[in-house]
Amino acid sequence: MTTDVSTPSKTSTSPISITPSALEHLASLRKELGVGDDHFLRVGVRGGGCSGFEYQLGFDLPEEDDKHYTVGEETVLMKSGHALYLIGMEIDWATGLDNRGFTFNNPNATETCGCGSSFSA
Repeated sequence: MTTDVSTPSKTSTSPISITPSALEHLASLRKELGVGDDHFLRVGVRGGGCSGFEYQLGFDLPEEDDKHYTVGEETVLMKSGHALYLIGMEIDWATGLDNRGFTFNNPNATETCGCGSSFSA
């Protein structure tokens, strides 16, 4: 039996939140990059970075073992095991003088690097 992963079914409660400014910037990026409707926002972690884990954020095709969530207008893809490290995290878009880009406010991080793109849990 094959599973059609191109039209994901969405689960009810997302383990993460995305601020309105970050959602607006994601929509803008989607349009600017010409990302197709078959790609969704992938949020995850991978080993690496100066603190042990790096955040993953990008548009991707769904995979069979992904969990699917709706946050604002975005469908978010996430591997089940990643939720352990990301539950309660907020993704924001910063536009200040010192920092411009996506920021990750993760209550599970015990230590973060100076740039905020990697963490320990």
